[in-house]
Amino acid sequence: MFELRVQVDFPAAHHLEGYPGDCARLHGHNWVLEVFARSIKLDSIGMAMDFRKLKGAAKELVAPWDHQNLNDLADFRDINPSAEQIAKLSYDRLSALIDDGETWIEKVTIWENPRCSASYFVEGKAAARLPRA
Repeated sequence: MFELRVQVDFPAAHHLEGYPGDCARLHGHNWVLEVFARSIKLDSIGMAMDFRKLKGAAKELVAPWDHQNLNDLADFRDINPSAEQIAKLSYDRLSALIDDGETWIEKVTIWENPRCSASYFVEGKAAARLPRA
């Protein structure tokens, strides 16, 4: 099994509706999106996946969020732009682009700052892809 990891970053503001504290007020983060992909095999030149493809997909995903108030965007119209929700939305969208049976998105982590992050993954996704003995 092979695992690749890329990071992209974007600054954006948000606030959390219904939160009983400071985060209910508009504030910003220098978000870092960390994407983990896995593959059960390598291609003919020895790569699980081109880093450019994975990083490009992640950059394309976050481009509309860059320097925005996330609460104002259609992506977050029906959900609070919490780190957890951003991680899940990112995972779902990147999985739709990357997953092909042999290579898939294993996990997405979103960092609000160097000390706070949230991750989303599907338990057992890797095991479901392994060849049966």
